[in-house]
Amino acid sequence: AQGRIRGTLAMPLSEAGVAEARRAAALVAASPPVAVYASGDACAAETARLVGTACGLRPRRAANLGNLDQGLWQGMLVDEIRAKQPRLYRQWQDNPWAVAPPEGELLEEACLRVEAALETLARRHASGRVAVVVPPPLDQVVRWIVSGESMGDLWAGEPERPPVAEFPLAAQWRPARR
Repeated sequence: AQGRIRGTLAMPLSEAGVAEARRAAALVAASPPVAVYASGDACAAETARLVGTACGLRPRRAANLGNLDQGLWQGMLVDEIRAKQPRLYRQWQDNPWAVAPPEGELLEEACLRVEAALETLARRHASGRVAVVVPPPLDQVVRWIVSGESMGDLWAGEPERPPVAEFPLAAQWRPARR
């Protein structure tokens, strides 16, 4: 709610988050997926529980879908990073692929980890759609891998998007970025 960089910090859903998760659950339930998966993150797990309940499915935890590790930047406001580490902040804005936050994860590392997780889910389900619930900004990474959508600014978030990414499965599914 304060606009802090969350990364892998454990945080429960706020009241607004619960309301958003319920709206997403209703949208997903209109055309239920074959399965619901979530990262181990508390917010994602609670959202997946609400989605699963609405769809009559038991959500499952998926390995390697933890949020992008923002290292020492976690818990900070973007303006704080801009003021305290202006050069590194500019480098991150110019090319997030080449720069990791101090003690954090490179974006490429996160993408490889998430691709492997999604490929595992695709092997488990021969057809249909799978709902994947992950925290922001990893949701933007998932959408980019699945459909090639632009990631946009990973710190700005995309409030108009529901907190659930869905993707169709087929025996030959491959990430869109390949």
